[in-house]
Amino acid sequence: MSAVSLTNIVKQFGTFTAVHRMSLDIAQGSFVTLLGPSGCGKTTTLRMIAGLLDATEGEIAINGKRMNDVPIHKRNLGLVFQNYALFPHKTVAENIAFGLNYRNVSKEETQRKVADALELVQLPDLGARYPKELSGGQQQRIALARAIVIEPDVLLLDEPLSALDANLREDMRVELKRIQQRIGVTTVFVTHDQTEALAMSDQIIVMSKGRVEQVGSPEEVYNSPASEFVAQFLGASNILSGTSLGIQGDELGLQIIDFPRLVIPRSRAPQITGVGPAKLVIRAEKLHLVPKTAPADDRLAVAATVENVDYQGQSARYFLRVGNHALQAINMIEDHPFETGAQVSLRFRAKDCSALPGGTSHDAQ
Repeated sequence: MSAVSLTNIVKQFGTFTAVHRMSLDIAQGSFVTLLGPSGCGKTTTLRMIAGLLDATEGEIAINGKRMNDVPIHKRNLGLVFQNYALFPHKTVAENIAFGLNYRNVSKEETQRKVADALELVQLPDLGARYPKELSGGQQQRIALARAIVIEPDVLLLDEPLSALDANLREDMRVELKRIQQRIGVTTVFVTHDQTEALAMSDQIIVMSKGRVEQVGSPEEVYNSPASEFVAQFLGASNILSGTSLGIQGDELGLQIIDFPRLVIPRSRAPQITGVGPAKLVIRAEKLHLVPKTAPADDRLAVAATVENVDYQGQSARYFLRVGNHALQAINMIEDHPFETGAQVSLRFRAKDCSALPGGTSHDAQ
């Protein structure tokens, strides 16, 4: 049985449809991320699961029970919001105990559960402090402790790391995943941050304009995007228009102007069924620059010109020109980056490419 099931969910605000017929099953104990840009419907979906918003159409079920008409306080959900929503006039221990006070838990049991929750988030000695005395990372942990102390059926997290600085965000996403795995709670996480989604999730739901673009593991959505939107939103992709030459066994042939003929795994182009217009998709980090005079190797090679360089410390993003194609490559820097105007050999492997049905070219700019 799924922990959360959404069936043909629609959410309208007046004439605006924020979520379009969304159906989704979230497995027990999994960490699932709703990923997409601002306005894609991910937070609206989370708030419908929580009971903070009513669905216009469709059915929401938690552990097999219909929840459409069940108020939020009867859904046994843990929630952590972007601003943490801690009570400033209550101590840390009182904040964590807040949900237990409405569940007929004895004073002694409440104290034990609060102590256990503080231990779990590695802040065992802060129970007597007030939120204003805590750092942002500590406040985030207390908000998490308050959400999990009630032993929720589902933990809902709405961009909980977005208020933290970059280094602390990285530490907290590791910590958050550790806690989720330890207690085994089904978790629905909302973010617009691709790195967070890829690092933390068992399953990613990529959303755009209120619709689900793709559902899959981090590896699936990254390496085999189901749409041009997914390819562009997760990381830096090069998307080049060309022609499918047809399928032979487990392989698909592709022809792109200014490139050698490509043969990619059929599994990397599941939507292409035969000959016709197609788009080649290759991630920027899968394109490797070497000097023009470098000897041939087992990779495909095309001549390219470096038009611009975005130096990033250990790596560089190169903006390249191959014929009429504008491309991006992200490479680690071993000695020093290639300079603007350099003539280079661009190397890649066909197995690192994927393909989508044809249409207009969207070469990286």
